[in-house]
Amino acid sequence: MTEARKIDKQKIKSHKPPANMPFKITKIGHVVLNVVDVERSTKFYTEVLGFKVSDVYPEGMAPGGMVFFRCNPDHHGIAVVGSMPGQSPCIELNHIAFEVDTLDEVITARNHLKKLGVPVDFEGRRRAGAQIAVEFHDPDGHRLEIYWGLDRIIDDDKIRPEDQWIWAHSLEEAIDKPVQGQDTRLRDPSLYEKLTPEEAQRRRDYSIANQRVKLGHDN
Repeated sequence: MTEARKIDKQKIKSHKPPANMPFKITKIGHVVLNVVDVERSTKFYTEVLGFKVSDVYPEGMAPGGMVFFRCNPDHHGIAVVGSMPGQSPCIELNHIAFEVDTLDEVITARNHLKKLGVPVDFEGRRRAGAQIAVEFHDPDGHRLEIYWGLDRIIDDDKIRPEDQWIWAHSLEEAIDKPVQGQDTRLRDPSLYEKLTPEEAQRRRDYSIANQRVKLGHDN
């Protein structure tokens, strides 16, 4: 296990963009992943996550082929290249997150993944950002997240203070314990699953164990 490096939070927060920046990045455009089998990945990203294929490069253009996927008018938000020799160790890339419009869709995404046999590693609310999410892996081991409710930081640059963070380890817990300013009422209340205390604790233990691995505590 590697020794933890001390973090100076105030020093990190003091870094700001210069006033004379010559350009402005307006969004994170797309992510390209190396995978083992582009056909297997295409099946996952289309049939499990609902992306559409925009274009395909044959092996002559990219070793192992390359596929471009879209989920909105942009030509691609995700692409895969078939050049990876084995499973992703998730070292440099921690995870990729995809936004949905409603909290109901996060629940239906969780249920959809479980129905298809895709293990869910985390469900609930994050701390910083306060988004309610489910997290899982694609066939190559890349961590993925589907989320709703990420904090928006408008013109005043005010960030939610840490004393308002409520880390939740199931979607139901996140709904029951909303953070300030977050409306967790469901459009379809029948989606809410009432958990026994034993099941709530099981999900909490499972979630925390997976988050420790994800954040490098147990590496």
